[in-house]
Amino acid sequence: MKILMVCLGNICRSPLAEGIMRSKLNEDFFVDSAGTGDWHVGQLPDKRSIAIAKSYGIDISMQRARQFQVEDFDIFDRIFVMDASNLKNVLVLAQTDEHRKKVRLILNEKDVPDPYYGGDEGFANVFRMLDEATDEFVKTLNLK
Repeated sequence: MKILMVCLGNICRSPLAEGIMRSKLNEDFFVDSAGTGDWHVGQLPDKRSIAIAKSYGIDISMQRARQFQVEDFDIFDRIFVMDASNLKNVLVLAQTDEHRKKVRLILNEKDVPDPYYGGDEGFANVFRMLDEATDEFVKTLNLK
């Protein structure tokens, strides 16, 4: 199974979601992340995302930001977006019902807040939210 995490710039929330999800799944799964915008393409995750992930034993320092592409619909089985704005931006690129069915908010009906303009506590809060959300998704996989 291939899973994609999507946020706005691919430097805060989606790199964290990618790292957290990867830490819970085995090598049979491929997890990646992307942003709907192109401002940070090629950049490392935000240093605060790297720090909070590291504090939980997860290394996301090798990730590089990339922009979501229409081809991602054909590559990935599940596409988790961080908020309603990201959902709208991804769905507008969907070309089929099959594409649209792959996309959902990672927190179901709630947005994951963007911690970019806040302090460290915002990143810790986002980590906890994504940790819980990925736990819920992993449970649906019935991994043994």
